[in-house]
Amino acid sequence: MNGQYLLYGSYASYYTAKTRSYLRKKGIPFAERLPSDPQFREKVRLGSGSARIPQLLTPDNIVLQDSVTILDFLELRFPELPAIPTTPCQRVFVHLMELLASEGLLQLAWKHRWLFDENLRFVKMDFGRSFRPQGSDEELMKYGNMIADRMMRHGLPQATESVKTNLDQQYLGLLAVIENHLVEHPYFLGGHPSAADYAIMGALHAHLGRDPAGLRLMQDNAPRVFRWIEHMIVPEVQSPEFFNRAIEYPADDQVPDTAMRVLHYICDHFGQQFVLDALAFNQVIEEIKPASGHIFDKDQDQPLLANQQIDYKGTTYPVRGRLYAVWLLQRSQRYFQSLGPDNQARVNQMLGESLSRELVSVPVKACIERINNRLVAA
Repeated sequence: MNGQYLLYGSYASYYTAKTRSYLRKKGIPFAERLPSDPQFREKVRLGSGSARIPQLLTPDNIVLQDSVTILDFLELRFPELPAIPTTPCQRVFVHLMELLASEGLLQLAWKHRWLFDENLRFVKMDFGRSFRPQGSDEELMKYGNMIADRMMRHGLPQATESVKTNLDQQYLGLLAVIENHLVEHPYFLGGHPSAADYAIMGALHAHLGRDPAGLRLMQDNAPRVFRWIEHMIVPEVQSPEFFNRAIEYPADDQVPDTAMRVLHYICDHFGQQFVLDALAFNQVIEEIKPASGHIFDKDQDQPLLANQQIDYKGTTYPVRGRLYAVWLLQRSQRYFQSLGPDNQARVNQMLGESLSRELVSVPVKACIERINNRLVAA
């Protein structure tokens, strides 16, 4: 498809960062617009039925919302430099990272943004410019405060020193495993960017790589990660540090051990909730037995399921399953569970006795599709 695509988003936006990086690395012709652009309200939002960003307007006037949906759509139009590898181990790794590096790190990035006072002026001014690009400082702060008030109503813990120290420790641990990987590899899968790399840009660029508190920790403790983030937002695929590295996925379906350590770190810290989401979803499916085409919530694009009591490893958890997370998890589950015994054994060997292996093994009682920005039973 010839012509220019329009990306509607902002630099402070978690999910826009994923799509922007993808578009640049793929060499897809696009321009970026802010949500304040009148066309966003008058045309784009009407087309998608959603105010969420990012949204993409294609040259043939298709409107897409959601970073994963945008990637899947564009992969069909721009197959060069594929974001999803085709071999079993690498594809399972990438699909798990689509979940863990994006949804798994969301709470860490969100809390780290809003619980550290040194971030607040920068973030508020940044959000304010999304709505008043040429506004005065007073106007930017007015609109930034409106966004901040909305964001900070969603169950933030108190900003105690112990809470902030724990967030820093989780973040520093993440930086350490990625820093170690980047000693020898330009991307998670060798010399080739993938959806695994794009998925983590929300946390490491939009939030922790731009907000003052997170940025300072990154620069002081993980200079390779900082440099990698710089490289992930430019169109060149080969960085000067790895100018002679072939642009290809590792041979023989290999996933670097250092990349697996990144996946396991995120999964060990943040992955259990996704197992609970999947178990809660299966329990709901047993109750409602939806027909194909059933819309789980006509009003919400990312609904919570009815509360379920989930018994898991000797403990009972009250769980309102996050349907969007289940849909994203099913990308790895459905692919893994479609493999033959030999390939499943290879993937299991890669994952080891880990929570990530448990994630792909939870039975899929009903497949979810995303149609017209609603989650639907297949």
